[in-house]
Amino acid sequence: MKLEGSCHCGSVRFSVESAQPYPFMRCYCSICRKTAGGGGFAINLGADNRTLEVQGRQHLGVYRAKREGGQVSSGERNFCRECGSALWLWDPSWPDLIHPHASAIDTELPVPPEHIHLMLGSKASWVEVQQGRDDKLYDEYPEESLAQWHERLGLTR
Repeated sequence: MKLEGSCHCGSVRFSVESAQPYPFMRCYCSICRKTAGGGGFAINLGADNRTLEVQGRQHLGVYRAKREGGQVSSGERNFCRECGSALWLWDPSWPDLIHPHASAIDTELPVPPEHIHLMLGSKASWVEVQQGRDDKLYDEYPEESLAQWHERLGLTR
């Protein structure tokens, strides 16, 4: 599925192909929550980095988060330097993948049949988890990847 996205001010526009377009994974870690999660969590999608096309690249900034203990993450969180919109995460550990933020996607996304709530051990105390009947909760990361979740439910496009 071709995903098209943009920042709030329109300075950056991008497109990317995704076989994992369902916005099902809600991350409550402090990095996602503080850089992109106004509701207390952020939702990343999975896409093919080789298909990424960007207009307005000169407006991009990259943030590399510091983890507990001061270690700098290898993940590059791309955002618009003009309006601050979080756009996508790319990590050299998985160079073929890119993780656009669902909040930056302008294409109509499919509604997931269930959600995965992860990093609940880092959840802010004021956040109430909106758990659906079939949702799964994890204090850290689940074993199941974005691709495996889509495959298990027959949702790969």
